[in-house]
Amino acid sequence: MPSRTEYLVMQTKAPREFVNLTERVRAIVRASGVREGLALVSAMHITAAVYVNDNESGLLSDIAAWADRLAPPADYAHHRTGESNGDAHLKNLLLGHQVVLPVTNGDLDLGPWEQVFYAEFDGQRPKRVIVKVVGD
Repeated sequence: MPSRTEYLVMQTKAPREFVNLTERVRAIVRASGVREGLALVSAMHITAAVYVNDNESGLLSDIAAWADRLAPPADYAHHRTGESNGDAHLKNLLLGHQVVLPVTNGDLDLGPWEQVFYAEFDGQRPKRVIVKVVGD
């Protein structure tokens, strides 16, 4: 069974940033040799997320505001351990840690507006995203 694993290194310029990964993931799928299968895209850090949605600036702002309303920067119990990123951990739970995407005819099989995003909530240092493609 053909497969391919690649790691994308993410280092955002800001503590919070949304990065469109669609074309990078698509290139990995195409290079994998997998014609029919699945692609897993997973944040390897618990203060980041991977999700699928529309690449529209208003929506990206809405997602950020929604995440802040549900997990605002606040004084979390986690901060008593010396950390200051409790809200980033909660935002990971809201947006999701990973996605599994269909591969059809050797390419990502996404809907017309679907894009793959990496959401960073505690950035400005190197982090990794794993992309694992499996199938026939």
